[in-house]
Amino acid sequence: MSGHSKWATIKHKKAATDAKRGKSFTRIIKEIMIAARSGGDPDMNPRLRTAIVAAKAVSMPADNIKRAVMRGTGELEGGQLDEILFEGYGPGGAAIMVDVATDNRNRTVSEVRHMFSKNGGNLGEPGSVAWMFERKSQIVIEKEKAEEDSLMALALDAGAEDLRGEDEHWEVISAPEAHDAVLKAIEKAKIPIVEAQISMLPKNLMKLEGKNASAMIRLSDQLEEHDDVQNVYSNFDVDVKEVEALA
Repeated sequence: MSGHSKWATIKHKKAATDAKRGKSFTRIIKEIMIAARSGGDPDMNPRLRTAIVAAKAVSMPADNIKRAVMRGTGELEGGQLDEILFEGYGPGGAAIMVDVATDNRNRTVSEVRHMFSKNGGNLGEPGSVAWMFERKSQIVIEKEKAEEDSLMALALDAGAEDLRGEDEHWEVISAPEAHDAVLKAIEKAKIPIVEAQISMLPKNLMKLEGKNASAMIRLSDQLEEHDDVQNVYSNFDVDVKEVEALA
């Protein structure tokens, strides 16, 4: 879950501890395959470079990365994936965007629609909620791995727009076109990266409480656990006490 909320912060912690390693591997392998369609050289393909950084962040073996690239370029079979972007509303009216990569479009559409409906949400038309988000580069770093002033200077010099503190993490925010330059600068400084991606960040947050909060968290978890879901973006926020009560 990307964004700036209590729930988003918890998602960063889950990524940092790699609690769902199998799911992380599946998601990243699919992203490498899709990115490699535009070329198998990461130095010439920023999307592939970012995917490989994500793979290394979860200690993916080099052979796995190589095979995924070869599937994407067509050198090996098994690289046929469709990308789908779902837009809709969750419980309480929170906006949701869901990135999917699937080898069975009809099955995935049916399953995602079912998850929305059974948790009090509904799918919308393309563009129905996209206007509530901004496409941004988002690079997440553990606070203990980088000092604020030096990281800010480094990031801004490379073209970043902002450095935000989210509990135990820094978020380096940039325009999408600056993503690769900022990523390279952080790597060159040998600062470990938790996540690096082009995200859809909410322009404003919607506070949810009680049943709406619990239903929204349940929907978010179910979507993220689906094998074909790559990313889930939302503009909801919940009080940390609500999150702890559901943990």
